[in-house]
Amino acid sequence: MEALNRSDVSKDVSVSDYWISGAAPGAWSREIANFPDVLKVDSLAEVGEGCLYRVTYRNPPVIYLYRELGMPIQFPLRIQGGRLDWEVVARRSEFGKIVKHMRNADPDLQVVSIRRRPLRSHLPALTDAQHQLLTQAMAAGYFAVPRGITLTELAQRLDRSKSAVSEAIAIIEKKLLESALRPTSLAP
Repeated sequence: MEALNRSDVSKDVSVSDYWISGAAPGAWSREIANFPDVLKVDSLAEVGEGCLYRVTYRNPPVIYLYRELGMPIQFPLRIQGGRLDWEVVARRSEFGKIVKHMRNADPDLQVVSIRRRPLRSHLPALTDAQHQLLTQAMAAGYFAVPRGITLTELAQRLDRSKSAVSEAIAIIEKKLLESALRPTSLAP
């Protein structure tokens, strides 16, 4: 199983897409829905030898820690045979807080490796409003393939004009694309 992404629906609720191998579409929906923090499960599509699910859930405590530290969660997260492989990109002090938090949740936590390299400083600086719009659009399925919501429906949900939402999303996309294409080193 792979957790592919996570977006805020609200302060205490997130939505994530999961790819689960080896079963027909929808086969895992009931089992996923039985987890206590799961609020909604949608079986989206058959992909390769598995199925794509969208799960809405109450945030686990680690989400609040990442938020407090202002850190992104790196995706995908791979879960196989009861083992979660999680790549943490953080400064040493932040990494220590995450490990302490995780060891409180699971005393058997194992750190497999630590690599030291410079943190990416070229990530785009989205304003709070842009980040909120991006998060809301992702949670609503605007960037899903196929789209889960049209631009018109998204604008209505956000009580904004279609042109304002379209322009704001275009600016966000431009910032993200420019940051992805920006060289990461100063070497010629």
